[in-house]
Amino acid sequence: MTRVLYPGSFDPVHNGHVEMVETSARLFDEVVVAALINPAKGDGLFDLAERMALLDECFEHLGNVTTTSFDGLVVDLASEVGADFIIKGLRAVSDFESELQMAQMNSAISEVETLFLPTASRRSFLASRLIREVARLGGDVSSMVPDAVSLRLADRYAS
Repeated sequence: MTRVLYPGSFDPVHNGHVEMVETSARLFDEVVVAALINPAKGDGLFDLAERMALLDECFEHLGNVTTTSFDGLVVDLASEVGADFIIKGLRAVSDFESELQMAQMNSAISEVETLFLPTASRRSFLASRLIREVARLGGDVSSMVPDAVSLRLADRYAS
């Protein structure tokens, strides 16, 4: 049985994230999606409890996906949940550079290897940061996020 860990801030979860989880759920026996508190990204739009609720709602259709949260080293969480691999999505060459560096660091301090999965080109531009900004300015992001997220973004930015 192969278990993988898909960590991220997921603030908010978008259709690129959903694609990664659905692909991983087809490829591996179990997928653990972990919402991480990332101090480098500052305060988020949604607090951890809201992000966890959204993740649970977005992945309830996948029987081999569970969700959790964590605020330490990803490799520690990978060990805790018994993950065989960490999964990271790649949208562009710029992602590869930073993700490769993190993967190499994680490998240097643990036994957990990182696998990279490319996102579909139609979703390669999606980034939570951009979705937050467009939604904050009144733009329509409903085609870029799951329905539950679209509703919560509309509530959050209602005038």
